[in-house]
Amino acid sequence: MITTILSHHIIRASMTVVLLTLTLSASAYRTTLRNDWKVQSSNKIHVTGEVLSTPSAQTADWIPATVPSTLMGVLTANGIEPEAITAADYQRIDWKQFETSWWYRTEFDFPTKIKKGERYILNFDGISYRANVWLNGKKIADKNEMFGSFRQFSFDITKEVREENVLAVEVFRAQPGEPNIGFADWNPRPADESMGIFREVSIKTCRNVTMSHTAVRSRVNTQTLDEAWLTVSTELRNFSDKPVTGVVRGGIGNQLFEFPVTLAPHERRLFTAPSEIYVEHPRLWWCHNMGKPELYDFHLHFYEKKGLSDSEAIYFGIREISSYLTPEGYRGFLLNGRKVLLRGAGWTDDIYLRDTPMTNRQQLEYVRDMNMNTVRLEGFWGTSQNLYDLCDELGLFILVGWSCHWEWEDYLGSPCDERFGGITSEENIELIGQSFEDQVMWLRYHPSIIGWFVGSDMLPKPELEKRYQEFLSKNDDRDYLISAKEMESTISGSSGTKMAGPYEYVGPAYWYLPDAPGGAFGFNTETGIGAQLPVKESLVKMLGNNLFPIDKRWDILCTASSSAMNSLKQLNEVIHNRFGDAKDIDEYLYRADMLNYESTKAMFESFRARVPHTTGIIQWMLNGARPGIYWQLYDYYKQPNAAYYGVKKGNAPVQLIYDYYQKAVYAVNETLEPIAFKSSMQLIKNAGNEKKEQEVKVEPATSVKVFDIDMGDDPAAFLFLQCLDADGKSFETNEYFLISGKDTYNWSATTWVHTPITQYASYKMLDEMTVRTCELSVEKKQADSYEVTVTNPSDKVAFMIRLTAKDSKGNLVCPAYWSDNYLTLAPGESRNITCRMPSLPKDAKVTIQAE
Repeated sequence: MITTILSHHIIRASMTVVLLTLTLSASAYRTTLRNDWKVQSSNKIHVTGEVLSTPSAQTADWIPATVPSTLMGVLTANGIEPEAITAADYQRIDWKQFETSWWYRTEFDFPTKIKKGERYILNFDGISYRANVWLNGKKIADKNEMFGSFRQFSFDITKEVREENVLAVEVFRAQPGEPNIGFADWNPRPADESMGIFREVSIKTCRNVTMSHTAVRSRVNTQTLDEAWLTVSTELRNFSDKPVTGVVRGGIGNQLFEFPVTLAPHERRLFTAPSEIYVEHPRLWWCHNMGKPELYDFHLHFYEKKGLSDSEAIYFGIREISSYLTPEGYRGFLLNGRKVLLRGAGWTDDIYLRDTPMTNRQQLEYVRDMNMNTVRLEGFWGTSQNLYDLCDELGLFILVGWSCHWEWEDYLGSPCDERFGGITSEENIELIGQSFEDQVMWLRYHPSIIGWFVGSDMLPKPELEKRYQEFLSKNDDRDYLISAKEMESTISGSSGTKMAGPYEYVGPAYWYLPDAPGGAFGFNTETGIGAQLPVKESLVKMLGNNLFPIDKRWDILCTASSSAMNSLKQLNEVIHNRFGDAKDIDEYLYRADMLNYESTKAMFESFRARVPHTTGIIQWMLNGARPGIYWQLYDYYKQPNAAYYGVKKGNAPVQLIYDYYQKAVYAVNETLEPIAFKSSMQLIKNAGNEKKEQEVKVEPATSVKVFDIDMGDDPAAFLFLQCLDADGKSFETNEYFLISGKDTYNWSATTWVHTPITQYASYKMLDEMTVRTCELSVEKKQADSYEVTVTNPSDKVAFMIRLTAKDSKGNLVCPAYWSDNYLTLAPGESRNITCRMPSLPKDAKVTIQAE
């Protein structure tokens, strides 16, 4: 039930049909200019924008394009420039061609005649970095005013528009010191510096007043979860030179409301409803591991005396998000009054901003499949709202905000303050203040967004933070985070976060150690184990068939940092000291996969086992902007690596977890309800196997100790854990290779990259204790799904068994959602694994095997 509390009057539900009929018959026209664009360098053009924006312009030699796009995205799509994979690719790119401006041009028609009394508004959601805009021979925007990658621009084109139109946009590359889109040290910077129209261009019609950035904020009764209060907000803009009086009118459910508004000539005003809408028995939005991400449709309209002026349709989620500081000073988050441990990874867009709704969905479904609940965007990523729409739909949190790209001179291209980075001048503070406001208004209706990062490695300057603070207090209900790093602001106090690394390899026990700066306490906003190698099939695409020995060719696939993480030196050292040198590429990858799997899994597990002293953990990173071998849970070709399945297992909503420091097993529960189950452990060691079972009950967001693990004098052992339901059926498993030896860390030599290991615990006994083969029985269940029974017939542990699904050409099926992979099975054990392949053609032949 929804009741509208109004200070003026209530429109009864019986008017719903009349209102909706009127809205549909007078709906405004909207279109996105996506197709039929062309681009060309200004070096090859000898006429002005006045001529280019007319039908007479000659464009036969121009390059086909779509928008959104960057110039490198267009040039690679047309085969003019190479993909950025090898060092030779980067050398072949003509970097100088972007030193001059380029033109985007399109022709478009309106489906109906131009109507008197209607206004036509042209919107640019994102250009990089400056632009001159011409329409039908008239210049409507100048580069000295239209600049800033994260500004958004709207123009009244009523006087210029015709039934047949030509739009020409001259774009200019960002110059050193200008705060542009950036990838920092994650990968080589794009040759064009993301130059182009990288977000949507659209046209809408209205009367005198337009609406934009409509949002619904919500308060929830966090005690009962059975009622909520909604506040409606929208931005109104009067494009006329006369005052306009009208009403804001809308409806949620069967309840309608309206509020009178008068706008002065050319006034732009944020309208916030003076009264709340009361909702009884709301369908709440939850992150996916806690419940359903429920969404509501919402329509809002502005009526003048002559009728409908403009309308907006959005969806919203009823949820209350807030942050808090623990007694230790760590920042945590509450969703609808319930504590939630953030578990996620850092997102990047494609290097040339070529992500599509399809690739966005696949990647975000991967996030959900890995049982993570959060995506961190270091940067306001996305070429449209699609990325955020999908997180709303899938029940994934987003932390979004500015990148460290502007905080370091090497990336920004101008001097940076050691505390405040590069946004220090009055001009840049004004630009970034306006940019932040544009981005927040553009995105604020998304329930998935839980906070705004206004700093990454550093703080915003106090005057800039005050501007952020004042703006958000009036326009949004989410908290801002002053920095991803442990910092102290004179305006708002402690960040409550930490960014202490590591970014290179550490062993699985590291995360539990009390001396580990990146270990399991607080909110670690970015961390990981460095090199996370793709599957062999993807490496062949990157480097060819000659993969071994590891040589300099691999370096370009590492990070772009000049100081570290730019080769496989660290991984090679670990493999050498843990196992000895590999004899071929298969053995090298097997060992690298094992290291990747166990340490990344332990990273997430440690933060779960140590609640409430932990509040969040973000893997650095989720994906790669281009083909690479560092910081990723799946590769550029969307193939999951070994860590993917370690993360998936370690983040199961209810799980048993081994604490390497306490030498104990803990039960964790991140659902909304208490859960009781039988826990089972089996320890396989030379001195004899040990088995135990114990009933356990775990409250939400807690950790309960279940078993102590004693290896005795054995140098190594395998631990098998199971969660069993009332019928004795296993609903979660977890496996560990345990050793008595310990890594020795030189804590005093810790850097931002990692803590050096001076003595490695040996894994050399592993090969003698395990086999790498299993028997498979495959059954097709549906057109796109299979069940695979994996059996270990040997008297040894089957370790890190990789299952693959390949098509008739021998290519890996993608995506392939395995319920588990990189399997470890006890002697004689059989396990049923499912594989779902939603993109598989109906009659496709699939070969499933263990490799």
